[in-house]
Amino acid sequence: MNPPQKGPIRRFFGGIFHAVDLTRRLLLNAVFLVFVLIVLVAILAGGEGPLQQKTTLVLDPQGLIVEQFSAEPLDRALGETLGEPVRETRMRDLTRALEAAATDANISQVLLVTHGIGGIGPASTRELAAALRAFRKSGKKLYAYADGYEQRGYLLAAQADEVLLHPQGAVLLEGLGRYRTYFKEAFDKFGIEAHLFRVGEYKSAGEPYIRADSSPEADEADLHWMNDVWSRHLADIAEARKLDVATLKAQIDDYVAQLHAAGGDLAKLALSQGLVDVLVTRDELEARLAASGAVGEDEHGFRQIGFLDYVQRVDALPQLPGRPTVAIVVAEGEIVDGKREPGTVGGESTSALLREAREDEDVKAVVLRVDSPGGSVFPSELIRREVELTRAAGKPVVVSMGDLAASGGYWISMNADRIYADPSTITGSIGIFGLFFNVPEAMNKLGLHTDGVGTTWLAGAFDPARPLDPRVGEMIQDVLNAGYRDFTTKVAAAREQDVAAIDAIARGRVWSGAQAKQHGLVDEFGGLKAAIADAAKRAKLGKDHVTRYVEDQPSFFESMLIEASRSGASALLREQGLLTPLALLHAPARSDLDRLQRLMQPQRSGLPISIQAHCECGVR
Repeated sequence: MNPPQKGPIRRFFGGIFHAVDLTRRLLLNAVFLVFVLIVLVAILAGGEGPLQQKTTLVLDPQGLIVEQFSAEPLDRALGETLGEPVRETRMRDLTRALEAAATDANISQVLLVTHGIGGIGPASTRELAAALRAFRKSGKKLYAYADGYEQRGYLLAAQADEVLLHPQGAVLLEGLGRYRTYFKEAFDKFGIEAHLFRVGEYKSAGEPYIRADSSPEADEADLHWMNDVWSRHLADIAEARKLDVATLKAQIDDYVAQLHAAGGDLAKLALSQGLVDVLVTRDELEARLAASGAVGEDEHGFRQIGFLDYVQRVDALPQLPGRPTVAIVVAEGEIVDGKREPGTVGGESTSALLREAREDEDVKAVVLRVDSPGGSVFPSELIRREVELTRAAGKPVVVSMGDLAASGGYWISMNADRIYADPSTITGSIGIFGLFFNVPEAMNKLGLHTDGVGTTWLAGAFDPARPLDPRVGEMIQDVLNAGYRDFTTKVAAAREQDVAAIDAIARGRVWSGAQAKQHGLVDEFGGLKAAIADAAKRAKLGKDHVTRYVEDQPSFFESMLIEASRSGASALLREQGLLTPLALLHAPARSDLDRLQRLMQPQRSGLPISIQAHCECGVR
């Protein structure tokens, strides 16, 4: 009996399937061959020899200074290989390089180049500045150079023995500002109704959707913490450069007249103000470093090593299991539901990392490094509960606040044994809000209308196409009131204060780290190193302990791609056009979802509105 004949439709789709399957197999084979080529080229190119004497360590961070990379290991590996790296630099790599260089006999000096920094927060700036000062205690020279200095990069440069600037450059100290876009009038024109529900007159994160300008309460609170952070920034610069704070302030106030007197020459003005020591071109910089260090290969430039390659050298040996460990869990980014990639704090994924640390027998204490403006209440509570459970299991938990640990960022921090922050950390913002949008007017403008019936008044009450029933507004506000009481009650219990005292400093108000310590929201000043030392002491660990980040590690394949890209193997293959198959797998970097879109998404608590413990208070 002959098999049944396939119809034309089945033959058509069958042909498509076979074509797709063949393409897939060819692509995978090509990727495998490219990977083999990269490895072979890297091997044939030979490993790097031992570090030579009088080598200059080049610290040239690129992009955002972060606690952990925001891209998955594979995305980073492919980006490195294709010459399109994610523009981020981990703080730990910078501080580790400086720490190792201080005692490395082959490193004679350090060059800090700041103009590649795309963003760094106030606390991170001060923490890195402290690491630079610690390096200088080794007696080795620290040089700083930039084509132009913005104010955060300049504070870093000010720690150097010599601050060098390009003759076409400038030093710009502009102060802190916080300006936002307000949507009220645009929403009115389009017929969009925004309903803001909140507890706390200072909880201003949702104000741009219901106002055309900032509220007096928002301006009052913002200026209070910004003036504190800015004053400290100027004081730090003045101390490093041996200048007077009043003189710095006067120079900023009189900038136009002073620039006019300098003939419009920004670099000459910076030199006359004592902000830089020497004006040099890039070739003059290289000659200067070659003279104080050593000439580079082929008698060009200066002998140098990049900080990423250097860190890879000094940390080449993996940590052996079995040693007492202080685990570091990073919570960086907005707090949202579910499992998320690094760069965003997923309620489930970050909770899982804390559980992993708690259940690891080698881990004796945990440091939770928080750099977050907060986000949704529900995932914040999931993470806070894991901190509580970790402490209950007998493992100390110490929080190290980075640039920002506000609102939900404070929620996940409050139950730690100890909270460390920098005086310029931005924290507080204890309060919650919710937004509900509806669009019947917008639909009416388009000739669209919604009508129908329901068995109860609640049926369809949360439909954005319908007007908001006042009773629904009352429900939402009651839920928020209860959420605020829960927040302040938990803070009061964790900080051993009464609820009324916490309410007085809450109400959604943002504080600097220094102000938060005065109000009892923070225990100690200090960076990550201080928090690690505290955690180790609480766990009664001696000097024989290690620290380890609990996070996803690159696979062997990904590590080989990254290492080969740094060795120059992938550059050679790129020139030959042999990396094209990998480009097909390299998705463009995913940006965060628009803030407004997230606010319109319901959360897992059941109420069809997103309840937020979020602070729009970050500055970079």
